[in-house]
Amino acid sequence: MQAVTATPRHVFDRLDSLGIDTVTHTHPPLFTVEQSKATRGDMPGGHCKNLFLRDRRKRMWLVVCREDLRLDLGWLRRPLGADRLSFGSPDRLMRVLGVVPGAVSPFALINDADCRVQVILDRRMLALSPLNYHPLSNDMTTAIEPDDLITYIRSCGHEPRILDLEPCGDPAPAASH
Repeated sequence: MQAVTATPRHVFDRLDSLGIDTVTHTHPPLFTVEQSKATRGDMPGGHCKNLFLRDRRKRMWLVVCREDLRLDLGWLRRPLGADRLSFGSPDRLMRVLGVVPGAVSPFALINDADCRVQVILDRRMLALSPLNYHPLSNDMTTAIEPDDLITYIRSCGHEPRILDLEPCGDPAPAASH
């Protein structure tokens, strides 16, 4: 089934209906963490990256973590219980989350009405405030508080798993909110 393709306005309306206050900054389109670092200036909070992954059994994950966290997909497959992980194709990304590469974020879960994507949140990312993500378009960044992010994700029908994604040691799952 094709994802419903919401617009940033749909995301903002959902946030408003949930009583969630956010701040949105506009900027030139950004496609990489490096571009974001070079252009964001003094935008406060935790800056994040979002990985749209799949395994051989076509299960899908959205892994949301701190922008500087280095993830080894071979390591990550174990706490996820996945077969070999790879990045989802741009076509699959559009079909499932309704966004193009460079615009992936938890806000895209609004388009996954069938809840085909499992959401993984970096536990240490949730200690940062606010958190910054693109609201379906990579020419904007929206700042949201961590608890409000979880509320938004749940409003989209997803229950996020919160994991310690540090590559050192055994990644034991943290309790979900």
